[in-house]
Order: sequence, then structure tokens, then C-alpha cells
Amino acid sequence: MLIETDRLVIRRFSSSDWKDIYEYLSQEQVVKYEPYGVLTDLECKKEAAIRSMNKAFLAVCLKGSCKLIGNLYFAEQEPKEFATWELGYVFNPIYYGKGYATESCRAIIDHGFKYLKVRRVVAMCNPDNISSWKLLERLKMRQEGHLLKNIYFKVDENGKPIWNDTYEYAILADEWIPLALREECIYV
Repeated sequence: MLIETDRLVIRRFSSSDWKDIYEYLSQEQVVKYEPYGVLTDLECKKEAAIRSMNKAFLAVCLKGSCKLIGNLYFAEQEPKEFATWELGYVFNPIYYGKGYATESCRAIIDHGFKYLKVRRVVAMCNPDNISSWKLLERLKMRQEGHLLKNIYFKVDENGKPIWNDTYEYAILADEWIPLALREECIYV
């Protein structure tokens, strides 16, 4: 799969992407709300290999330079007959504030609704991650829930879970404003 927007190429990962992955997944500020900690260069080599075999992970690259600036997660949820897919994203902070996350998420949501027959897209984020939920709202997703202390990814110095809240967002196919009204994408 390859999706092109005005400024980006969204493609499958390759094992050779590990250096670009390391550039952002080695930073605490990037993984603060993720279910993993900072990754070493060796862990990024393994992660790139794993992602190259997992269709749910997509590399977001700048058109022209092919520089990998972040990743999307777009995966079908169970049960399959519900046609619900989950969206996730992580980006290199060097490229924050330029609209790349919004552009790539719009493109993958649009692709899902147009070509994968997705009925519903959901996304979750920590309420403290203001940039994340503002992105979901820019995508016209609706906040459907606020779960209190429902999940933890990390523990404190005594090994006790650090419980976090979760915002849940969603949008239905019949609510989606066609991407063609916003920007043109090319699907290859």
C-alpha cells in the first residue's frame, strides 16, 4: 500500500527505517504516553523489522526526500463484522506543528472509508496528551468517553502501576467529510 498526499508518502515499513525510528522513539517526550519506554538503536532495528512485517504499522515520509518522520497505526478490531478500525500515531518532534500528523491521519482514515469498507474509526489517548486529542478533534472525531484510571503502561519506583485515564474518540463512515474536499490523495 502506498498513499500520497500533497506533502507526504504513507507506506509500509522496511527494516532499513530503523535509524529514522530511533531518531524519535529514543526520546522520552515522544514515548511518554506510549506502552513502551525509550528504545535503543538495537531495539529500533528489531522494531523496524517487526513493523516491516505488520500491515498495521505505516511509515509517514516526506515526499521528495523520503525522510521518515513518524508512523501511523491502523488496524482492524475484533469482531471483524463490526468493521471498526483503530487509529494511532507517533511523530518525530522535529516535525511537530507543521500539520503532518493531521494530513497523514486524514489520508489513512479516508483510505479506510473509501477502500477498506471501514464503518467506524476509533482512537484513544491520554487526556494529559493535549496535542493528541486536539489532533483527533481536528479530524472531526467525536469524544465518546472518558475512562478513569483504566490502564497503565508504566510503574513507579516501587513497582506499583501508574494508572492513567483514557479519552475515546470515534467517527463513522457516514459522518466523514470526503477528503477530496480538503486535499487530494493518490492511492497506489
